[in-house]
Amino acid sequence: MIRMNELSTPVPPAAPLAETRLPIIAARGLTRIHGPGCLRCLESTGGTTGRNLCPHCRSVVAVAGVSFDLHPGEILGVMGESGSGKSTLVRLLHLDDRPTSGTAHWRGTDEGGHALEVELTACDAAQARWLRDRRFGMVYQNPHLGLNFQVTAGGNIAERLLTAGEGSFRAIRDRALSLLDRTEVPRNRVDHKPGHFSGGMQQRLQIARALAPRPQLLLLDEVTTGLDLSVQARILDLILEIQRRTRVAMIVVTHDLGVVRLLAGRTLVMRHGRVVESGITDQILEDPQHPYTQQLVSSAL
Repeated sequence: MIRMNELSTPVPPAAPLAETRLPIIAARGLTRIHGPGCLRCLESTGGTTGRNLCPHCRSVVAVAGVSFDLHPGEILGVMGESGSGKSTLVRLLHLDDRPTSGTAHWRGTDEGGHALEVELTACDAAQARWLRDRRFGMVYQNPHLGLNFQVTAGGNIAERLLTAGEGSFRAIRDRALSLLDRTEVPRNRVDHKPGHFSGGMQQRLQIARALAPRPQLLLLDEVTTGLDLSVQARILDLILEIQRRTRVAMIVVTHDLGVVRLLAGRTLVMRHGRVVESGITDQILEDPQHPYTQQLVSSAL
């Protein structure tokens, strides 16, 4: 096993990750409590209590005891209403926030293609930056979080490539144009700033920017919310096409059952920070077992 702090030393050849059955993400007991926390936080929230605010210390239990595996090339859906903890879970995986407890291991490859395993919950700032810049891609619901509105479309992609270590202007330009083509952003808009794009085009540009360093994990947080139905459909088709071409592992966070049904092979259903049901997406949507999932499905009919 190769750790992040060993990247500066020679690495022996290793089998490509694709030849193994190991998950690319293995999360166990991830918990995030906002506030001082107390010994009664977990027992006083979630479940039948119908809340994630601890009545004893007033801390918010955003995520509690979440465990799952994500395999290479898989799309995992995370579904739930606002406040269920799904976006907090993605922030923990993207290293934008730290868990209160629990672990999450990422398995991928380094620049030489050698197997690499990282305990995300133990990363220092430099390791976290390396992962976000070179191995992870994030697409936010709000494009202002994922794009630099002060530079052009091409500049947004170039920024990602520069932070990932690409130094050739020609390579950056070629990669930017290729990604604009792939995400169906017209090439003649490469020098336009994101503020001159529609909401759907901003999401396409966000996806292009996220894909720039060829990430091994792509995180999508409510990427179709607020878009017209026809625009949503084109964004979802784009995501599926990208997954078919690149086989990048994805986690898709949404409250929309239609998005989960179309994209995700497996799904986690969250409520009050807990996973209340998980399994194959079709089984969950066709025969939900938990009362909350039953409520979500029936409300969408």
